[in-house]
Amino acid sequence: MSQMNKINIALFFAFCMVIFNSCGQTTGKSKSSAMDTTNAKPGNPYYSHTDTTKLNVSDAEWKKVLPNDVYQVMRHKETEEAFTGKYWDFFGKGTYYCAACGNPLFRADAKFASSCGWPSFFEQISKNSVVYKADNSYGMERTEALCGRCGGHLGHLFDDGPAPTGKRYCMNSIALDFIPDNKIKETTMENNIDTITLGGGCFWCMDAIYEKLKGVVKVESGFSGGTVKNPSYEEVCTGKTGHAEVIQVTFDKTITSLDEIFKVFFTVHDPTELNRQGDDIGTQYRSVIFYRNDEQKADAESLIKDLSDKKIYTEPIVTQVEKFTAFYKAENYHQDYYENNKNKPYCKLVIQPKVEEFETIFKDRLKTK
Repeated sequence: MSQMNKINIALFFAFCMVIFNSCGQTTGKSKSSAMDTTNAKPGNPYYSHTDTTKLNVSDAEWKKVLPNDVYQVMRHKETEEAFTGKYWDFFGKGTYYCAACGNPLFRADAKFASSCGWPSFFEQISKNSVVYKADNSYGMERTEALCGRCGGHLGHLFDDGPAPTGKRYCMNSIALDFIPDNKIKETTMENNIDTITLGGGCFWCMDAIYEKLKGVVKVESGFSGGTVKNPSYEEVCTGKTGHAEVIQVTFDKTITSLDEIFKVFFTVHDPTELNRQGDDIGTQYRSVIFYRNDEQKADAESLIKDLSDKKIYTEPIVTQVEKFTAFYKAENYHQDYYENNKNKPYCKLVIQPKVEEFETIFKDRLKTK
């Protein structure tokens, strides 16, 4: 039975409000305050290229997470020998980050050739990326340059640099990490891609719908949640393997979102039908969300609770929320089944009405051809 035949228009709009108001809420620490571990280094939980949270980490902790040579320079202000650092005469295009915490410090186009034997820059990347304090050690009056996020020692600042600033940031190579521009672009793209696995009845129907949603990069039909490795379609259809027919949705978070993915999911199938969707009956047709991380789990559980509390459906929601363990791609003829078999009776009678309904409700979110 069509989802819109079971929920009247007024309830559908209420349903949409629940989606937008509840998705993205998590228990405990909020997403915005949770430590961002983008580009994290193994063994160093404080390293991130995007987290701007000021760090207050003990010397003992830094000694534990940093390589000894980095620790000695950045926490005990030792200086590497001139002309020995890997960046003193290096001029690749990219960005220099703090080797201790990942804070962006300098762009490569601010680097200049210097005879001092250490990498030199005439400008920092932002106002707060580098901070300063007076250094009167060794009988000299100098200005120490420190990472604006973790306070690690970088080197010193002098007033004998080139235009336009006249400054020379004389840095220790070992206090810097360099990431080429092309690598930054690749990493950024990778960080914008997410994947979730959904079961909402026949995977032919779900595949046909999500393929049309703007921001979806790839949809694969397959099986999850069972006990048999690499099951065949025929094995799953017996109901004895424990698998559900699912689609694995890979999407670009800059174009769509987990919220919208869930909105479509709870609109195009009936989450109150236990182990069936319409005439498709069996545990392989169960309603299920396989989450890959705490965010996906929290969003799914929060949404189901709100939909239930607001009684959007007349019957209880039976959608399962399970931890993802494995996805087994179905045989090739199952991929893009609707697109390749539009004239078959099942496609005309079952899939096409669902696709048309989806296109009507989400007309502003469809991919352009």
